[in-house]
Amino acid sequence: MNEDAFFALPPFRPEEALLTLKRNLRDLRALEARGDSFWLQGQPVLELSAQDVQLLARLVKRPARSPEWETRHCKNAAEVRSLLDEVKRRLNRWTDETP
Repeated sequence: MNEDAFFALPPFRPEEALLTLKRNLRDLRALEARGDSFWLQGQPVLELSAQDVQLLARLVKRPARSPEWETRHCKNAAEVRSLLDEVKRRLNRWTDETP
């Protein structure tokens, strides 16, 4: 028996990860879902897309009319969880800063 196959992680499926991530993000009441993007108080803060082998996320550094975007490539479930944690951290910071 091949030990590498026994301990191998299941293949990463970007389409399924996108659906799960969108479901988790919709649970964050401050965000508004618009297709594959999420908005905060009328401004885009996150854009998602599933590619062949990865999930592509564009996340703003701070909400603005002309935001500065960061790009993240998620190639496994751990990176998707890290992205979700980062979105939650920024959302807390953005809503705390808003008067």
